[in-house]
Amino acid sequence: MNRLTTCAIASNISMNDKRPFQSVGIIGAGTMGSGIAQVCAQSGYPVRVYDVNPALLEHARHQIEQRLQTLVTKDKLTATQRSDILNRIRWTEDLRSMTVDLIVEAVVERLDVKQHLLTELEAINEGKVVLTTNTSSIPVTQIAALLRNPANLAGLHFFNPAPVMKLVEIISGAATQPEWVEQLRLFVTSLGKVAVVAKESPGFIVNRVARPFYTEAIQLLEEGVADAETIDALMKAAGFKMGPFELIDLIGVDVNLAVTKSIYQGFHQQARFRPSRTQQQLVDAGHLGRKTGKGFYGYPEAK
Repeated sequence: MNRLTTCAIASNISMNDKRPFQSVGIIGAGTMGSGIAQVCAQSGYPVRVYDVNPALLEHARHQIEQRLQTLVTKDKLTATQRSDILNRIRWTEDLRSMTVDLIVEAVVERLDVKQHLLTELEAINEGKVVLTTNTSSIPVTQIAALLRNPANLAGLHFFNPAPVMKLVEIISGAATQPEWVEQLRLFVTSLGKVAVVAKESPGFIVNRVARPFYTEAIQLLEEGVADAETIDALMKAAGFKMGPFELIDLIGVDVNLAVTKSIYQGFHQQARFRPSRTQQQLVDAGHLGRKTGKGFYGYPEAK
């Protein structure tokens, strides 16, 4: 009986909680990776976070410490609970130390990078691991193509900021084993999140539906109909919590553009999904939103 099967059975007989996985590995210590790590640790899971960049690991650690301290200040956590959560997270630059039951890959939205890391992780864990990708739009089937056992890969798409956003999309690729989809649904539920299982499609559900929100707003800007501030203000007045330009800056101009490009290609370059030149220019200039201090808006405090 392999480690995956043992975990699945253990989840049904545990006296303390019904957890389908006993340990979680996060690949990538960026905004999404650190947020997912925090969510898992707050839910009681031992977590290992890997990144090749030690500075990014340190930044992620600091960000989690700050976010948890804010919860303590608001009396939503005790100081002891904060300490316990932080102690559940281990940080590493050694990919070979990522021997866990569940991997959540949350690196740059590039097919080659994702395939390389997941292939290595499959070998490191001798195939006895459930692999997931937090991709926003790249087909799971395509990412799984180089794996020895593509049945062990699924999409697990959290939304930014992961500690706050409740929805998580679970995406099944062409070869994804149905058992792991169910185990992932239980895992997402154990995090206090809402799991939505979706079949593979460009952009999945949320990002596909959201494209017009972004692309039409940018087109209005390019046509000179209104500036970004006005468009955002009107959308919020209509009931949206954030305007499209505020949201793009929060997500990352580069990430948002990469998703649009992926969906555009996935639908054979349908005009309604065409990427924006304005957005491409911002990316080329390094103006990626909040994380760089400038996007459609300026963020002096980020510098």
